Formats: sequence, C-alpha cells, structure tokens
Amino acid sequence: MAFKGQIVIDTEHCKGCGVCLAACPMQCLELSKNVNGKGYNYTQTVNDKCIGCASCAMVCPDGVISVYKKQC
Repeated sequence: MAFKGQIVIDTEHCKGCGVCLAACPMQCLELSKNVNGKGYNYTQTVNDKCIGCASCAMVCPDGVISVYKKQC
C-alpha cells in the first residue's frame, strides 16, 4: 500500500518563520505572498509530493502544522 501525506496549516496563527521550509525533504512548502490577519506571510503548500514524514510539523515552533497520511 502506498501512502501520501496531506499537510494542514493553521494560516491565521502561522508567523512565517520558515523553519518548516528547510525541514521538508520534498519541498512541499513555501511562504505565501499574501499575509494573514496578523500581517505575517504564512506557509502554504505548493505541490502534492508530501510523503507524510511530518518533519515540518515536528520543527514548527508554534505547532500550526498537522500532517495526515492517506492511502492512495
């Protein structure tokens, strides 16, 4: 069975620190050009290559990233 990951980001609480960008081995994340209600450029997903490793969620200092594995 193959699995894919699904990244869910609480964009309103993301401060755009970028730590998760460096942690992602598949380069699934980038900082948005848009800002959230607090004025931060939040993290967003850019492709569907996520493998569900959850490295981004583990390093997020604010805990705003959740990663789910789904069967393909």
